Amino acid sequence: MPLNRRQIIELAYALNTRRSALLDEIRNDVERVRAEPYASVAGATPDIGDEAVADLLSDVGEAEVTRDLGELRKLEKALERVSEGSYGKCVDCGAEIPFERLRAQPGAERCRPCQGRHEKTYKV
Repeated sequence: MPLNRRQIIELAYALNTRRSALLDEIRNDVERVRAEPYASVAGATPDIGDEAVADLLSDVGEAEVTRDLGELRKLEKALERVSEGSYGKCVDCGAEIPFERLRAQPGAERCRPCQGRHEKTYKV
């Protein structure tokens, strides 16, 4: 069953709200990384342990930003589909994506069967 106008408005609001929160998270993470350079984490005369901790913290920070950017891209694509009128339809088979799935995962672009095939094919 296609999404009705109220459902689309609710989901678009959720998409925009999450998008704003992600942008804030990304800005804060980038500012934190810039404010806390590698040398200050590792120390003036770092030993192997200090360097390992500094590397780990740096990698975790980068992974968080990368994850957030990936989610942000999905949300922006979903907002484009809302504008185009194709939101709620599977990008692979064209079937309607259930409202409950979109409510739980507003950036979802595939129905469950197609998402399962996609994950098996691309090992996402």
